Amino acid sequence: MDPDHPRYKWVALSNTTLGTLIATINASIVLISLPAIFNGIGLDPLQPGNVSYLLWMLMGYMLVTAVLVVTLGRLGDIHGRVRIYNAGFLIFTLTSVALSLDPLHGGAGALWLIGWRVVQAVGGSMLMANSAAIITDAFPARRRGTALGVNIVAGIAGSFIGLVLGGLLAEWNWRSIFWVNVPIGILGTVWAYRSLRETGVRKPARIDWWGNLTFGVGLTALLAAITYGIQPYGGHTMGWTNPWVLAGLLGGMALLAAFCLVESRTAEPMFPLSLFRDPVFAGGNAATLLGSIARGGLQFMLIIWLQGIWLPLHGYDYADTPLWAGIYLVPLTVGFLAAGPIAGYLSDHAGARLFAAGGLVVMALSFAGLLLLPTDFGYPWFAVLVFLNGLGGGLFAAPNTSLIMSSVPAAARGAASGMRATFQNAGMVLSIGVFFSLMVAGLAGSLPHTLTAGLTAQGVPAADANAIAALPPVGTLFAAFLGYNPVRQLLGPHVLGQLPPDNARALTGREFFPQLISGPFHDGLVVVFWLAIAMSLVAAAASLVHERTRPVAPAAPGPAAAPAPAPADRADRTAGAETTARAETTDRTPPGAPAEAEGP
Repeated sequence: MDPDHPRYKWVALSNTTLGTLIATINASIVLISLPAIFNGIGLDPLQPGNVSYLLWMLMGYMLVTAVLVVTLGRLGDIHGRVRIYNAGFLIFTLTSVALSLDPLHGGAGALWLIGWRVVQAVGGSMLMANSAAIITDAFPARRRGTALGVNIVAGIAGSFIGLVLGGLLAEWNWRSIFWVNVPIGILGTVWAYRSLRETGVRKPARIDWWGNLTFGVGLTALLAAITYGIQPYGGHTMGWTNPWVLAGLLGGMALLAAFCLVESRTAEPMFPLSLFRDPVFAGGNAATLLGSIARGGLQFMLIIWLQGIWLPLHGYDYADTPLWAGIYLVPLTVGFLAAGPIAGYLSDHAGARLFAAGGLVVMALSFAGLLLLPTDFGYPWFAVLVFLNGLGGGLFAAPNTSLIMSSVPAAARGAASGMRATFQNAGMVLSIGVFFSLMVAGLAGSLPHTLTAGLTAQGVPAADANAIAALPPVGTLFAAFLGYNPVRQLLGPHVLGQLPPDNARALTGREFFPQLISGPFHDGLVVVFWLAIAMSLVAAAASLVHERTRPVAPAAPGPAAAPAPAPADRADRTAGAETTARAETTDRTPPGAPAEAEGP
């Protein structure tokens, strides 16, 4: 189909939405499937040496996408966005096959999965970095908010859908969470190569190697150090005094500072810092980062809450908790899918700024409601609150992206799309370190006493109970996150064998561990959700930032000049359309031609 065909834009939207959806589903599908994966490769997740495997399975994919999307968006500006996007679909599909064929067990099997997930993330980054730019090129400004809304909603909804899909597939076979990508990837790859055309402005340029190097190494070091900071070190409950963690934090920040210096002196930077002079672009990306951190923290906390506490207390076996956790989180996904496309459409007509800020306020209110729930809540109230949280996220996503993408010139749309994705993906990685650290800090105050009292009440000798209570709380937190009851492993057969049978059954049953940690968990949850509320409200304020008005200089006396033609593709920013005079038109309908066909 010719790019000028009225229906081409719908082809571009359909394919890029499929690519974005499959890439983001894979960022979360492993999250809820970890118990099945660890069982499948024969790895005990509660062994101290295996915590690193767990962390890298969680963050490896998100870390790579956070680091690479800007570079790959910039490559799209230089070599063609469709070319980079199509290559991403192919890489993503091939690596899905390799992941599902993992022939190894134990630590070697975990390294196989981590390594191929990293490669898969390269393909996912190619998809995410260029999809929004391809859509922006294909759609006229008056329709762009709706189109970006569909795409961005699909992308963020993928992180919710992955939770449900992972729970369903893990119940059947852990390899199926990777196999499911293969037929979709083949379809999307063939379709992309046959259908998509280069319609954007291609700007020949040299690769900014120093910028890429300092940015990639600096961001990797910083995010990895934040994540490793939650692991115990030297008798401390967390690892913030670990020299390697400190080196990663300080070295990462130093490299990112060097990156800013390099970019300010490079003629063709990979990360055009001048874009941040536009307050709308800067505020939109700040809101993206803060909203992503809050949303990522919510996902982790809800999984721990359901798999580790609520479901076992309501009679579900630990082996079944991933499936049911995904099912009980369906209202979160429904809320997002209900609001997202509507918000994109309405923001085209009523203004994107208020929708973006309003969605974040709704998210903050839902966090406040979750704070009021007891640990053993009634499900209808929980369902309403997570539905509202998804609704707020859906109201925010598309208008926020429309504000960002409409504030940049056409030649920089690939880089801008990559920047937006970087802030979004970096926020998800940061949420692991930030919220787990806060939760561990909250548990450290009350968990030791609770463990000691609960174990001794069941006849466990005081010395053994005190030894277990002195263990770092991160192990207990990961046990809850994975839906495990670690009491049998912590006590061992020797201690359990000395206890009365009724006491031993109670300690290793479904209810003892969830009841034991529910109080300390709620203490940590209060800290986590208050921070999420604060982040959501600050992000709402950032979304309301307006472009600075520039005074118009009085015309010099002299002959009247013909008025300059209005910059193409410019519309009132408050109407949710294009905002900058530098952006070139993407509406290719020639004067006098019949109106374009509506609908797909």
